[in-house]
Amino acid sequence: MMSTHTSAPAGPVLRRRSLGALAAVPGLLSLAACGSSDGGSTSGDPSTLRVVDYYNTPADDKVIQETLESVGAEVGVTISREKVPGDQLIQKVLQMSSSKTLPDILMLDNPDLQEIASSGALAPLDDFGFDTSGISPEILAAGTYEGKVYGIAPTVNTIALFFNTAMLEEAAIEPPTTWEELTAAAKALTHDDVYGLAFSAIATYEGTWQFLPFMWSNGGDETDLATPEVAGAAQLWADLVADGSASKSVVNWGQGDAMDQFKAEKAAMVVNGPWNITGLQEDAPDLDWDVVIIPVPAAGDDSVAPLGGEVWTIPQTGDEEKQKKAAEVLQKFVSAENQLVMGAARNTIPSDIEAATTFAEEHPELATFVEQVSTARSRTGKLGTEWPATAKAIYTAFQQVLVDGTDPETAFADAAASLG
Repeated sequence: MMSTHTSAPAGPVLRRRSLGALAAVPGLLSLAACGSSDGGSTSGDPSTLRVVDYYNTPADDKVIQETLESVGAEVGVTISREKVPGDQLIQKVLQMSSSKTLPDILMLDNPDLQEIASSGALAPLDDFGFDTSGISPEILAAGTYEGKVYGIAPTVNTIALFFNTAMLEEAAIEPPTTWEELTAAAKALTHDDVYGLAFSAIATYEGTWQFLPFMWSNGGDETDLATPEVAGAAQLWADLVADGSASKSVVNWGQGDAMDQFKAEKAAMVVNGPWNITGLQEDAPDLDWDVVIIPVPAAGDDSVAPLGGEVWTIPQTGDEEKQKKAAEVLQKFVSAENQLVMGAARNTIPSDIEAATTFAEEHPELATFVEQVSTARSRTGKLGTEWPATAKAIYTAFQQVLVDGTDPETAFADAAASLG
């Protein structure tokens, strides 16, 4: 989710059902594992590399196509690109793996990498001498499975707090930095048909993605949901809804819906990501807004948000020469120079630490997201393939809190128990 997109999504992250659900279908992942044992692809033209991704929005599509073609020409290969709808990509990957028609380069939403790598369908990038120096350790973690890097993200995204500059100035309110300031500001900014804050608490991975900054910044951890720190984050959300500072509809809003409230000036602040900036500028050109990092429980705490975005991988096709060519293309594709180009076109943040610093200087409207990414975490870094089940347990719990009025400690204790 969140991933773009919604990286989330993810992109959230965040745009389609989880591979965890597909794993329950008999044979799908076992087929993926079988597909790599004796060559997972029909090779085709040795001078053409087949690429599969899900980028179909104009800004994404154009810059990805142009960058791939450019680096392909440098390596001396032609790029044949196939775009698969985001909600169909994982099913398509599993089908290709079982039929031995995997592409030469495959893009995955970063939370899905663990599942696909565990099936044996991907090659470790170290096999090709891939240089990952300069990339943030947490960003590398998003493409890592059992200690080996299988995917690399040229750019990433996360979420932060957008605010209506005029509304805050009129109310003489400074952008909030702590939970106390956030709750006070949200309450003061709520009037008539305007809510102080909008966010997504929907019962999907998108809702979990939005909950993580509050859970993590409060010291909560996905490895143990039955803690006061996790419950405390849910209590914050419950209090905001209970006193009317946030709409009860947050339980039904995706991130796009929350941003629509902000665009329409029905919300003074909104938790959201940079993938919605272009739409914000186009749909509300006269709206004066700015962004700050997500407020923390107390001054001095780190604001820890989730990493969204996609990782690029090299499948186990059985064609070693084409795999080497694919690695060459991918290495050039994720160069710092190309990261800056793709980041500017897509409102995403370069993964290279030095490139990200340069990017913040060149694009001050995205500097807050660069700062937020610097302390962001991979969702799968600790749990690996167990993440989808935990993400579901999290959104189930906070929905019980917000919809049913369940005490947060009870809801999250039940969530922990459901995971065994």
